[in-house]
Amino acid sequence: METNSSSIIIPEDWANAADTIIDDSATSSPPIALICGAKNSGKTTFSRHLVNILLQRYKKVAYLDTDVGQTEFTPPGFLSLTVIDKITPDLMVPCLKTPDKCYFFGDISSKRDPNMYLKYIFALYDYYRKVYCVGSTDGNHRNIGVPLVVNTPGWVKGIGYDLLVDILKYICPTHVVKICISAESKNLPPGEFWLDGGYDPEVTLIEVKSARQDSLQRSVLIQKDAHHLRELRIMAYFRQCFPNDSPMNTIKELARALAAHSPYEISLSDIKIKYLHCQIPNAESFYNLNASIVGLAVSPDVAEQLPQCVGLGIVRSIDTSRRLLYIITPVLPNILEKVDLLLQGHIQIPTCLLQVKGCISPYMSANVLPID
Repeated sequence: METNSSSIIIPEDWANAADTIIDDSATSSPPIALICGAKNSGKTTFSRHLVNILLQRYKKVAYLDTDVGQTEFTPPGFLSLTVIDKITPDLMVPCLKTPDKCYFFGDISSKRDPNMYLKYIFALYDYYRKVYCVGSTDGNHRNIGVPLVVNTPGWVKGIGYDLLVDILKYICPTHVVKICISAESKNLPPGEFWLDGGYDPEVTLIEVKSARQDSLQRSVLIQKDAHHLRELRIMAYFRQCFPNDSPMNTIKELARALAAHSPYEISLSDIKIKYLHCQIPNAESFYNLNASIVGLAVSPDVAEQLPQCVGLGIVRSIDTSRRLLYIITPVLPNILEKVDLLLQGHIQIPTCLLQVKGCISPYMSANVLPID
């Protein structure tokens, strides 16, 4: 099956899997489909295809992204729930979207804090259930609720496996699509591995093979340069600081533009700073924060409990005498003025954005734009 993207051929078993999910939902509630499998097996591509197929029946599809290292719609380090209402024309081209709700985990792996990782995912799923999971039908006997696609990381051994099992048990999906590769030792266990040997009639398990195979039917894994992809995603995010028609075609041009961009001025008395996954001595706090990427968050109320993140910012400089921070961000001022919490994790500024020649230093506090 050929998709709208000329560079992607969807295998027959993939197409059948997507059709099964949508056919099963014809007389029931909107499906909740979780996609799992080994690293580079094609989970993201299948998830994109499934979203497109679901959009042929539903007006909207929710997408829960649990892979902090290879995010789909956000910069790396986020866990997010995004609602999609348009078909993706090219399955090879990822794009940034504004999530309905997201949390800044602040790392590219769940290893540093598995408990917090799960807490964020469970909170996003609870939000989906509360806001979008509508099980009624319209006059044409079609679901008017919003289906959910859950994409998962390729870390399926050790702690990664345990986390996947916890996610499956909490979400209780209607469909689980397990993508298998020819190297059996790298695959997930056979059958409904998360049920401890039991059986759940409410879930449909679908096993498919990785899309790319050689003449001997061996999986051909596409080796992604994960670090490079993350840097590209960060650069694409901060490119949003400028109008789409700005003449900016190279990384050097983006670096120079960011270096000259007017930062926002934020008083340290108006915000709190939280360091994720580490302890920073007070004496080194400002030194560590300068020239870093931070999550821009709003402190939670009693009901919310977790700080919701509205975007990322680059701390361009700190004026310790005036107790001011200077931040570059594409977040709009009316949203930024609600931010009262900065979250610093382990997401780094791409080196290519720091190497600016013949231009004002990115860490000067000139051309300040205050927030009223």
